Amino acid sequence: MTGAGTHPDHHRISPVFLGIAAIMAVSGWGVWAGLAEVTGVAVFFFVVSGWVVSLCLHEYAHAHTALRSGDDSVAEKGYLTLNPLKYTHAVLSVVLPVVFVVLGGIGLPGGAVYIERGRIRGRWRHSLISAAGPLTNALFAALLTAPFWLDAMGDVPFAFRYALAFLAMLQVTAAILNLLPVPGLDGYGVLEPWLSPAARRQAEPFAPFGLLVVFGFLWVPQVNGVFWDAIGSVMQVLDVSELDVAYGYDYFRFWQGEPAVAVTPQP
Repeated sequence: MTGAGTHPDHHRISPVFLGIAAIMAVSGWGVWAGLAEVTGVAVFFFVVSGWVVSLCLHEYAHAHTALRSGDDSVAEKGYLTLNPLKYTHAVLSVVLPVVFVVLGGIGLPGGAVYIERGRIRGRWRHSLISAAGPLTNALFAALLTAPFWLDAMGDVPFAFRYALAFLAMLQVTAAILNLLPVPGLDGYGVLEPWLSPAARRQAEPFAPFGLLVVFGFLWVPQVNGVFWDAIGSVMQVLDVSELDVAYGYDYFRFWQGEPAVAVTPQP
């Protein structure tokens, strides 16, 4: 069912997204089957394409929730097609997060869809729109790690196991970073409707710099340690070990050579 006043084409999945999803599927099959001459190359494409797919789903969740809350403009803007090229800032939304994955192995959130908040009534709806994105990352992480916490990893090739672990870790980092109550991030968007007008006006000038502030704090050793401890704790709850994630990152960085790992991973 489409929103009022929207055209069916505004809801049709973009060929761009389908192409990215196809890359994820083919590269994932390559990792599973061990067909790639260098397994890390297949892991790289699987993780990067999977990460872009998750970014698209994150932004779609924001847009779809906004549509259901009264903002029909998201359909006209193309946000419901899952096409990353339709985002307000394609570089910030896709390119920059991918660069940070390659350089630092961290799932960095990026701003993307523009919601016309004036069309939406009710503080709970505004909060839900902001929460929808990181909750999608959390759900994706749960799905990726399902073979771990369902104890179904017995016949899974070790390289695919490690690739899943690393991609899931990126989802967890994105969810946690996005939920921080910092202006410009989704966590602040959840809280903002409940703040006084004066508090919102004071925070508004800092919104464009919120992500940079968070990234800057991550360079502080003490903060960085707390952050990665939190990530590790969540991954442990999902039954994914630090070794799984570390090997996944090593495979992902194929240009440094494949890691020497046991064929049968440790439980």
